[in-house]
Amino acid sequence: MKKAILLLTSVIVVLALFVGCSDANTGNTIKIGVNYELSGEVSSYGRDSVEGIELAVEEINAAGGIDGKKIDIVKYDNKSEPAEAVTLASRLMTSDKVVAILGPATSGAFKATIPTALQNKIPVASGSTTADDITVDENGVKEYAFRICFSDAYQGTGMANYALDRLSAKKAVIIMDNSSDYGKGLAEAFVNTFEEGGGAIVAQEAYVAKDTNFNSIITKIKGDEFDVIFIPGYYQEAGLIIKQAREQGIAVPILGADGFDSPDLAKLAGDDALNNVYYSNHFSSLDEDPVVQNFLTGFEEKYNKQPGAFHALGYDLAKYVVDSIDRAEKLDGESVKDAMAATSDFKGVTGTFTIDENHNPIKDLIVIELADGKQYSSERLSAE
Repeated sequence: MKKAILLLTSVIVVLALFVGCSDANTGNTIKIGVNYELSGEVSSYGRDSVEGIELAVEEINAAGGIDGKKIDIVKYDNKSEPAEAVTLASRLMTSDKVVAILGPATSGAFKATIPTALQNKIPVASGSTTADDITVDENGVKEYAFRICFSDAYQGTGMANYALDRLSAKKAVIIMDNSSDYGKGLAEAFVNTFEEGGGAIVAQEAYVAKDTNFNSIITKIKGDEFDVIFIPGYYQEAGLIIKQAREQGIAVPILGADGFDSPDLAKLAGDDALNNVYYSNHFSSLDEDPVVQNFLTGFEEKYNKQPGAFHALGYDLAKYVVDSIDRAEKLDGESVKDAMAATSDFKGVTGTFTIDENHNPIKDLIVIELADGKQYSSERLSAE
């Protein structure tokens, strides 16, 4: 009798251990981690991304989820701190048993989580990390890291081609943010492509983040002959540069990248200054594609406001990862990673894309033209 009781106890203990250690995604839900900057210095990027993610998951679950299993978001705030992002990535992978993690939004925080992804064989994906070395470096492809936005070099190349082909520019001035990898990467790609296309860089000036007075730079370049100005930087400084350039009578086209994407650009520059201004972006509300228009309707109904690029990228990121989970051979990180890498012709709000061998999307740029401070037109073009 004692032997039978001992045997039964052992069986119960083993079963309890088995259940405790089993995959948390074998029930009626599939867990996905959300590791974003919801507070801190760059929280606007994180909050916007998460609003897009939550709308996408809400739509997916309303449509039945994956084979009847609902998507369960496990959401944490990394407080805009890379070290906290790493801690949360580990928690999501080891304690919460997620099959993939969305975020962080910024390049530094996202890169910090990649070793944890490799260690635990759980993929991490971002919709907004544009640094050139996000998914590949001198050691090769980062097996468990993915993104669905284009890189800084991709944008710099695209805007140089736009200047050459669409604006017939022959001479350009660059006023760059020399304090960020973002600004330096954009500038390098623009210069290389513009010069290879027969153009000439007649001046290259630099500033650092939080500068507010650019009149000395503008006075210096005013005597040069040029067809366009390219400003590789963020809206905080770009808005003031544009305002001060227009005040000094410089009317040539001014070009930028996705760092221009903020309603505060118009507040800083003034509507009158924002004419003949073009910048690359991931998304435009002017796009008449039904996928975009349905997203606009759904977003406005849920949040009672217009979406921006980070909302759209978060939305597409969630749809892309869930689509990969649906196609995966098994419900584990390695299988999901393989499905993410094999994605082809995924149609999203920010464009149709295929994931290349470096885990980057092959997709078109959207170039937005501003007139009187508002989006006037948008055009898709390849950055190749």
